[in-house]
Amino acid sequence: MKRNVITGTRLYVAVAGMVLLAGCTEPTLSEPNVQASVGKGARAPGAADAMPAGPIQVAPVIVHSDAATQPFPFDAPVTVDTPPSTCRIDGLVLPADAKVYAAGAYGGKKADFQIDQSGHQATTIQVAVHEPNAPVVLLLGAYEPTVWSVGWTRGTQIAAVLVTGYHRQRLTGLPAGLPVLISSYEDRGPCSYAYVGGEGSNKLNPLAREVFGRPVDVAYAARDGRAVIGALPPGAQLVTDATAKPVVEFQMKGAPPAGQAGIDAAVRSGVLRPATVADLRAWEAAGRRNGGAADIPRIEGANAEREQGMPFRSYTVLKAFAIPAGLYGAHAATFFVAPGVPAPTGEPGHSQVRFMENGQCVGATCGMR
Repeated sequence: MKRNVITGTRLYVAVAGMVLLAGCTEPTLSEPNVQASVGKGARAPGAADAMPAGPIQVAPVIVHSDAATQPFPFDAPVTVDTPPSTCRIDGLVLPADAKVYAAGAYGGKKADFQIDQSGHQATTIQVAVHEPNAPVVLLLGAYEPTVWSVGWTRGTQIAAVLVTGYHRQRLTGLPAGLPVLISSYEDRGPCSYAYVGGEGSNKLNPLAREVFGRPVDVAYAARDGRAVIGALPPGAQLVTDATAKPVVEFQMKGAPPAGQAGIDAAVRSGVLRPATVADLRAWEAAGRRNGGAADIPRIEGANAEREQGMPFRSYTVLKAFAIPAGLYGAHAATFFVAPGVPAPTGEPGHSQVRFMENGQCVGATCGMR
């Protein structure tokens, strides 16, 4: 489901969001999750009864993306199934002293689910922002399909957020009513995609100027699915909301688990089993009969399976099987399809599909050693 959230509000909406979140609880950054707050309308002890006069200080937000994270509500922003027509946040007026901070990477921490039809595993990125001295707008970008989870320190306020990427992007952890725009290339969004690192960095300033009217002040690279914006003080605590959507709720409905989690699930259900040398020999014999596989003699030795060409991470397909997304690089596997079993569906990535019935091999890495 495509979420493009475009909320045309002026800065006073961000102030209202500050009041809305005044009573949130504050877990420390070292904790694995952002803890839920007491909910909407709660106020922190000692919170003012009226909005303060004068310019509003918008502070940075902290994003955490983890399946157990309890992010913020999205009932106020409008969710639509079609992308916005223009690359802008309607009605957004930023203070003159607002800071534009970018954060992201090519991808975040691998999740075991999908959020789009790209065939790529979703990734998650936690973003932590601490900037109590100026209003903040965020430009969050990744190439891979990514769920961004946001939290912030007290005294930090966010004026607006732009999330962009090549594959689908999702955002959680922000208060309702905050001006947000989500645009990805694969969902036909109106904005170009950008991210921190490589060729993605060249697009950060042009995109920030287009949406926010000014370039990025500082860009922060995410590492291991985590980006920290600003210098968090020792013992910094983060704020989140009780009604936020957990990251896992963005999983594409009906899609099987991705990566190794999908393989493990298929083994548990009896669709796959670990392959044996006998499976390899049956495939090779079928290949010789059909002029395909190489004629390799039996090799005696201590590590018989490896020396006889047994692929690492190999499985035998016993029933109809959909190959999980994300089987690229070190995550690739070899699937031996038993005679009479239909060909697997799905995107093999860098995996091989070997048919024991005829000795054929299908996949980008077939023939490679």
